[in-house]
Amino acid sequence: MIQNYPMAALTDFVLKYPRLLVLTGAGLSAPSGIPVYRDKSGTWLRTTPVQHNDFLNKPASRQRYWARSMVGWPRMAQSAPNAGHVALARMEQAGLIDLLVTQNVDCLHQRAGHRNLIDLHGSLDRVHCLDCAAVLPRALMQQWLQEANPNLANPLAEMRPDGDADLADELIAGLIVPACPHCGGVLKPDVVFFGGTVPRTRVDTVNEALRRSDALLVVGSSLTVFSGFRFCRDAHQLGKPIAALNQGVTRADDLLTLKVEEDCAVGLAALVKIIGC
Repeated sequence: MIQNYPMAALTDFVLKYPRLLVLTGAGLSAPSGIPVYRDKSGTWLRTTPVQHNDFLNKPASRQRYWARSMVGWPRMAQSAPNAGHVALARMEQAGLIDLLVTQNVDCLHQRAGHRNLIDLHGSLDRVHCLDCAAVLPRALMQQWLQEANPNLANPLAEMRPDGDADLADELIAGLIVPACPHCGGVLKPDVVFFGGTVPRTRVDTVNEALRRSDALLVVGSSLTVFSGFRFCRDAHQLGKPIAALNQGVTRADDLLTLKVEEDCAVGLAALVKIIGC
């Protein structure tokens, strides 16, 4: 007999609606050591991250981003999937997940073995040129940054979300930002910055999966950002049940069929153990 009633309810939800669309957020990657932007009440924990238009139009903004990313990237690249990522991959293998959509840019789902997924906000392991559209590995950009800025090889800095790090202004000001090796253009991480727009093709793909799904399961997201919340709104309009495994408030609390406030990694590991997949 299952003693944990909230997890029993989530288990019943998954078994009742076996073709799930799953949406994951920063709360899932927190147990892997990647900081989150907001606390459980949805309040910002840190300064506002780089804005899309600032990166495009202000060289100083690009310099700030790449300086902080150069310092924060190694820890991000070394992060490992946690039990929650592994559990979702096992649920996919068992046929319980039709499509996984992640708001995270850390590639931990892929490292856990998940196959059918959409990186809603892109992926930090790639860099693309805004001028010629060349796509390059982030690891190569890291090499160029370190070669051009040896003074930033080992600074003391606190890791922030999405491969960022706190860094003194005087270190940022002197950063040399590498240009595209093909055309000399501006290089940008292949992610959607705050204020940017998720490509329409990604949104359409998710909406198609939502229409054929039995239900929506949200894992580790406050849904504060509209790019994720919209799928809860759309699911509600389609009459699809919505469950959330998340610690703290979400923007969609009044739309939820079920909410379980539990650590994502702990909750998902318990779920697959109960289900037996």
